[in-house]
Amino acid sequence: MIVVDAWTALSATMRSGHAGDGFTRQQMRVLHLVDSKDAAPGDRSVGMKPRVTGRASRTCAVSAATIGHMKLLSRQSHALPGVTGVARVSRRTDALLGRVGHGDIVIFDQIDIDRATADSLVKSGVTAVVNASPSVSGRYPNLGPEILLAGDITLIDGVGDTIFGKIKDGAKVRLHDGVIFVGEQEIAEGIEQTTESIADQLIEAKAGMSAQLEAFAANAIEYMKRERTLLLDGVGIPEITTKVAGRHVLVVAASPDTAKELKSLRKYISDYAPVLIGVDAGADALRAAGYKANLIVGNPDQIGTGTLRSGAEVVIPADVDGHAPGLERLQDLGLGAVTFPASGTTEDLTLLLADAREAALIVTVGMHTTLTELLDRGRGSAASTFLIRMRVANKIVEASAVAKLYRARISWWVVMLLVIAALGAIVAALLVSDVSGTYADLARQWWHDAITWIRGLFS
Repeated sequence: MIVVDAWTALSATMRSGHAGDGFTRQQMRVLHLVDSKDAAPGDRSVGMKPRVTGRASRTCAVSAATIGHMKLLSRQSHALPGVTGVARVSRRTDALLGRVGHGDIVIFDQIDIDRATADSLVKSGVTAVVNASPSVSGRYPNLGPEILLAGDITLIDGVGDTIFGKIKDGAKVRLHDGVIFVGEQEIAEGIEQTTESIADQLIEAKAGMSAQLEAFAANAIEYMKRERTLLLDGVGIPEITTKVAGRHVLVVAASPDTAKELKSLRKYISDYAPVLIGVDAGADALRAAGYKANLIVGNPDQIGTGTLRSGAEVVIPADVDGHAPGLERLQDLGLGAVTFPASGTTEDLTLLLADAREAALIVTVGMHTTLTELLDRGRGSAASTFLIRMRVANKIVEASAVAKLYRARISWWVVMLLVIAALGAIVAALLVSDVSGTYADLARQWWHDAITWIRGLFS
C-alpha cells in the first residue's frame, strides 16, 4: 500500500470538481478508502488513507510529485522587497555617465550631486542611485537630489567608502530601506532620502551660501588671472567659416527644458533665421526638433553620428596642453574640426566664440545661470561662467525672455494681400450700388485732369 502525503489537497480537489488542478478525473477514480475499521466508530476522517495499486499507483505518485514541485516553485518565486537592478560602480561620476542604462543601479562617490549629473541619470533611466558621500553636504542648496527624486529614482547616500570593495560592477543588487544587498547578504547601509528629507536639508544648506560666495569670488579672480588674455583680448579664439557677424545666434545646450524652449521659439527662428549652434548633446536636440545646426561646439564622443555628418562646422574644446577629446572619432568619420584650447565649460567657450565673431544677439537655450545653479557647477566652471557672462552681457538673452517678449513680424506680402482684399471689397460694393456710375464718372474726370496736368509740365 502506498500512502500519499498530499491526500488532503487531493480530497479537496475531488470535492471541488476541478479536474485540471493537478489531477485528472481518471486519476481520481483509482482512489478508494481502506482500513476504515482502524478509525474510531462514526469517525470517517481519522486514519483515512488512499490505497492505489499498479498503474494507478505510478500515476498518483507522479501527481503528488507535481504538487510538491509546484510548492517549491512558489517558494522560489516569492519576490523580495525593495528595488533590484544591475550595479554600475565607479568612484568617478563622469566615468559612469556614459555607460549606465535603463534599470541600472548607480553606485558612485560624489558629494553634493549637481544638476547636470542628475539630469544625465534621469535621461539614462536608472532605477536607483547609491552615493558613498552625502548628496547634500550643507555647503549650498545643490539641485541634483531633488531632480533625482522627482524622476522617481531611489536615492541612498552616506553608505561609506567601503562599498567599492564589496560590490563588483555588473553584480545584481537589491535596495530596501536604505540597505544594500547582494543576494541575501547585507553589504552596506545608508540613508534613503525622500522629498521631505531633501527639502529640509536644502533649507539648512542655504545658511552655508555665504562661505561658498567667498570661495566663488576667489575662484573668479584666479580664473581671470589665468585667462586674462582670452577674456580681454580674445587671444586663442579660433577662426571659423560660419558667418556670424551681424546676425542673431541661437546657442542650444542639452537640458530637460531644451525641447520646450525650442518649441516656444519657432516663430523667432522662422523670422530671423539665426545661426544655430549646438553645444555637445544640444546639437542632437536641434536635430530632434527638426533643425540643422550651422556650428557644433563640443566633444564628438557625446554627439550622434548623424548629427556630426549633417554638414555643420565642428569646433572641439581642447585642454590647455592641446589634447582635444573626441578628435579621433571625428577623424574616423572622415570629418575635420577646429580646436579651441582654453579652460572653461563648453557652453562658456561657445558664448565667447559667438561674441568674438561679432554676433548681433546671442539667445541661449537650455542654459540657466541663477545663483544656485552657478554654485552648483563647481569651482572652475562657475568662475568661467560668471566672467564670460559679464563679457557678453550686452548681447545675451535667455530663450524664456525671448518667448515672452517676441511678437512675430508681419511679412510685406501679408500686408499686400490685405490691401488687395480691401480694394476688391470696395470695387465690388461700388459695382452693385446705385451710385456706381457717378463714381465711375468722377474717376474718369480725375484721370483726365491728371493727364492734362502732366502734359502741361512738358509743354
